[in-house]
Amino acid sequence: MALLALIRHGESEWNAKNLWTGWTDIPLSEKGKEEARTAAKKIKDTHWDYLFESDLIRAKQTSDQILTVLNSPIPRIISSALRERNYGVFTGRNKLEVEKELGEAEYLKLRRGWDRPIDQGESLKQVYGRVVPYFQKEIEPLLQQGKNIIISAHGNSLRALLKYLENISDEDIANVELQTGEAKVISFPIQSAGYTLPPAPPDPSRQV
Repeated sequence: MALLALIRHGESEWNAKNLWTGWTDIPLSEKGKEEARTAAKKIKDTHWDYLFESDLIRAKQTSDQILTVLNSPIPRIISSALRERNYGVFTGRNKLEVEKELGEAEYLKLRRGWDRPIDQGESLKQVYGRVVPYFQKEIEPLLQQGKNIIISAHGNSLRALLKYLENISDEDIANVELQTGEAKVISFPIQSAGYTLPPAPPDPSRQV
């Protein structure tokens, strides 16, 4: 039996402004660093063998805070395959403004839908197409060996991974959400959905 901890990065400076961040390399806010430390404190009593992280700075800074709390020399593996969804033409836009332009129904499809395309960007299906093969090749074999793994990544890259791990339907993935600074721990082989470690009370306007 192995454990897989999926940790969404803490609040970034653009999360705090309610802007779509995507591939823009925006650092954590001070609140985000604290969220990362809080998540780490919940998993510090477990021995972790590897930490995989996105190459974007907000995921790296989250990893920094996690390792400071764990106080353990865990090997870190960085990959662009774990990046957030590319929001294309919506990158840097305020989400409330986009919702007003598109209307609620179309906005929800854009934000939560499985195969909603974005000009110059990615759908969640396309994110799945890069995250899951990387997981199958680089991470899953380690879990099968009994290694405990942390993944420090993003809302949509982790949603894509959860779709694979928990066999979530194309329709139901719209209801899956991880807040900033939230961690979900799953046992491997998967016997249940694991347990969720809640961050501070969520602010819906600050979700990437």
